[in-house]
Amino acid sequence: MAVYDYAYLKKEVFALTKIDLNAYKEAQMKRRIDALIAKYKIKGYDNFVKELKVNKDMFEAFVNYLTINVSEFYRNPEQWKVLDKDVFPALIKKFGKNLKIWSAACSTGDEPYSLVMALSEHLPLNNIKIIATDIDKQVIAKAKVGLYNAKSIASVPDKFKKKYFTQVGASYKISDEIKSRVEFKESNLLKDAYPTGCHLIVCRNVLIYFTEEAKDEVFRKFNKSLAKDGVLFIGSTEQIMNYKEMGYGRLNSFFYVAE
Repeated sequence: MAVYDYAYLKKEVFALTKIDLNAYKEAQMKRRIDALIAKYKIKGYDNFVKELKVNKDMFEAFVNYLTINVSEFYRNPEQWKVLDKDVFPALIKKFGKNLKIWSAACSTGDEPYSLVMALSEHLPLNNIKIIATDIDKQVIAKAKVGLYNAKSIASVPDKFKKKYFTQVGASYKISDEIKSRVEFKESNLLKDAYPTGCHLIVCRNVLIYFTEEAKDEVFRKFNKSLAKDGVLFIGSTEQIMNYKEMGYGRLNSFFYVAE
């Protein structure tokens, strides 16, 4: 008799989405998925999998639910001040004007668009190009539209709000001149190849949902992806305990340099 347990669900989800649920903290992820199944009033993982295979809307909603999208512009503004005051000038001095910057797990685009605006204080816009990747094609689609609520843009400096956002009803649309500086791609941090020769990688508040093993693997891959003296910018909820062993030096709690 077939067993339709969480192990079965993980296997089926991987076959359908190439998202490996083994890399996520099990209790947390199982609780999220069970809540979603209950919301749809579906009985059992087997029936849920059947539904995912035939119901496109549910499949998209499931992937969106799975990839935890909590995002806002200039999240933790004090860290962006360090980026602006110390990190960008040092990178430009070291590598010149054409920096290779990767926003990994970029969610709805708040982060890469923040990077463009912040960097525009140091470089002309036409020198700026950000690679932005996420596992979830729905959030990439939202990012490309570039429409945000007031809460999302609350921490954007006023001069940028005035210059680069247009109010549309209760929402705010980011300008095409900022959007054009970001190239969005679908990519899975645990499976796909990483860009190489990056001068700055920004990956914030995503890896907290990963197991320690998966986290370490990603940090090691980021190190290989960075040019020597390139910088990794992580979230306020994260830290790299064994950073020296991975080939990093530490600028401060949230910025690490590839040695």
